[in-house]
Amino acid sequence: MSSRAAFWWAAVTGVVAAIVVLGLAEVLALFFGSAASPLFAVGSLVIDLAPPGVKDLMITLFGTGDKAVLFVLMGIVLVVISGLAGLAERRRPPLGIVLFGLGCLLGLVAVLTRAGATGFLGVPVIVGAVAGVVVLRVGIDRLGRWEDAAERREAASGAAAAGPQFERRRFLTMTLVAGGIALLAGSGARVVNAMTAAVTELRSKIVLPKAAVAEPPVPAAARLDVAGISPYVTPNSDFYRIDTALQVPSVDSASWRLRVTGLVENEVEIDFAELLAKPLVEHMTTLACVSNDVGGDLIGNALWLGYPIRELLAEAKPAAGADMVLSTSIDGFTAGTPLDVLQDEGTQALLAVGMNGEPLPLEHGFPVRMVVPGLYGYVSATKWVVELEVTRFADAEGYWTPRGYDAKGPVKLASRIDTPVSGAALKTGSRVPVAGVAWDQHVGVAGVEVRVDNGPWQSARLADSVSADTWRQWVYEWMPERGSHVLEVRATSVDGTTQSPDYVPPAPNGAEGWHSITVQVA
Repeated sequence: MSSRAAFWWAAVTGVVAAIVVLGLAEVLALFFGSAASPLFAVGSLVIDLAPPGVKDLMITLFGTGDKAVLFVLMGIVLVVISGLAGLAERRRPPLGIVLFGLGCLLGLVAVLTRAGATGFLGVPVIVGAVAGVVVLRVGIDRLGRWEDAAERREAASGAAAAGPQFERRRFLTMTLVAGGIALLAGSGARVVNAMTAAVTELRSKIVLPKAAVAEPPVPAAARLDVAGISPYVTPNSDFYRIDTALQVPSVDSASWRLRVTGLVENEVEIDFAELLAKPLVEHMTTLACVSNDVGGDLIGNALWLGYPIRELLAEAKPAAGADMVLSTSIDGFTAGTPLDVLQDEGTQALLAVGMNGEPLPLEHGFPVRMVVPGLYGYVSATKWVVELEVTRFADAEGYWTPRGYDAKGPVKLASRIDTPVSGAALKTGSRVPVAGVAWDQHVGVAGVEVRVDNGPWQSARLADSVSADTWRQWVYEWMPERGSHVLEVRATSVDGTTQSPDYVPPAPNGAEGWHSITVQVA
């Protein structure tokens, strides 16, 4: 092998390693969010750092094609730098890896400095960088073996050429396979991530209409000033997410349609603009997942904006004998909801378009989802909903029913200790607020009690709430004594039901039992 050929193959190895970084990062960005893509993050960082004069020059020279030119320039720079890394690794290892690592570090900084970025967004770049370094190191090593085998053959004056050919195949196989797979997978992932980014941009421009029926303001007495307690309203960023979507669907609101079909007199179809034009309703509702175990956090309370499903069903006119609505998500998930619940005048079952004053986040169902008070999410809270089929429980099943879960899924009375946390080390001498939340959606919580070490039950102080459809905060002021203590909580609903002490696992229709914690007091 000539020195010239080895030179170019080393540069190619560096470029292939860069492709592996970008391709793997794009694939992982499918799971961590499109904002984790280093390619666009670096582009945005360059735009942010560019002096105004440079920006003006680019616009003057290229007009609306300025961003396309930027990406071409970035591609050229990427090829040059990664090629130099390959050459440096061949001549003076590990200098190439250091240079390569600095480029990856730039990508990581670009991702983590974007607005709203979290540490998790850096994972795709880090994993991609590790894979790229491995490809670079192994590729240069195999290139060196190829060079050595070629030199030995020449020194042997006509000896068999099997050695160089074998090493050549090993090198080419690794570089071509690694580069090809990364390029194909990364390109496909980039298309999906670009769709997500486009929908995110579209969502940011949506202005939700004011509610025709507004929820009363949250009373100050609904929020207890206790450190560590769950906030009365759960921020969107903290709201639990449980669904079957491996990749969050990117649904363009302009093309979204909802159809009401099945056992109805009139099939109904509505688009997003028509839905926003309806008289929308605000309603505060606590949603809970059936998988939420005793003391778990798969529950949250939010202010939802949407159109009552009963109104849409009234237009469709369900047939006699129908008792279930099978809702379908754009990703194929289905949920079976009792028809009478959706038609109930006293239940604010909504086709929700807003969450806590903003359009639904993508991961929470943008552009439209269902929200039904009093039912677990697996039978009622379909995200990215596109169809409501009026049918019968005898004729159809939602996604989780054939998997062993109850068909109707009413939420169960429950309570949770938020603070102190189990295992906490406390001190004597002052009162400790034992606090948390309790819920029995669409029924309401009437009381909460706490007991210590199997002693007598003591009444906790309940905060107010907007309605029976939301959880309530509670607090019990406890004067601890030295030693290890077990604290338990139980709630009583408005209808007089008190939580059972017997533990029941989440499957098939929701967990039961008293939440307890153990603390140490010194």
